[in-house]
Amino acid sequence: MSVARLAALAACATGALLATATQAQQVHRIVGPDGKVTFSDRAPEDKKAQSTVLSTASGGGASNPALPTELRQIASRFPVTLYTGESCSPCQQARQLLVQRGVPFTERSVNTNDDLDALRRLSGESALPFGTIGRQQLKGFSDAEWTQYLDAAGYPAQSRLPRGYTQPAATPLAPTKAPAASAPDAPQEAASAPTGRLRRQAPPPPPPGGPTPSNPAGIRF
Repeated sequence: MSVARLAALAACATGALLATATQAQQVHRIVGPDGKVTFSDRAPEDKKAQSTVLSTASGGGASNPALPTELRQIASRFPVTLYTGESCSPCQQARQLLVQRGVPFTERSVNTNDDLDALRRLSGESALPFGTIGRQQLKGFSDAEWTQYLDAAGYPAQSRLPRGYTQPAATPLAPTKAPAASAPDAPQEAASAPTGRLRRQAPPPPPPGGPTPSNPAGIRF
């Protein structure tokens, strides 16, 4: 997706936001008497609590009600995902850029072979960092390139995140595999066989009065 098309889509999203603003619901940032911060679509019942209207949230916005309306709309249309690895300086630079601009993003860590295989399926490469802004893929980190696409998507140049906003922790790219179940212990009889075969047990002796060469029918008298 070109930068021009990304900018055009961002402009459409902003227009839709303005058209639906009159039907929006308010989102309150509430600071309780104990200092705890919560977010709600209703004003606080406790008169001692302090409430600030952060935004007007329409039904088509992102799922996080703590974000201002415009930012939620942009994040809903052009979500940002950052793929990082340990001891990766460019990954830290990309993360720092997003944090400084106040861009809400999802971080996926690439630390295992399974993570690396999943990254190759996504990007066709194993290089980090890797990022997506909507459908646009960004391979490696270039401050100018990432800034250009963030601007085109409509993300503000300065952070507009509410005070106290916490970026979600990174999660592994590939799901963690459950440990394989251990094989059941082999029967003791099989383990004692020299060739790995079960030893054949000798047939029990015939009961008294049973068949004999001279009495094959085992007829008792």
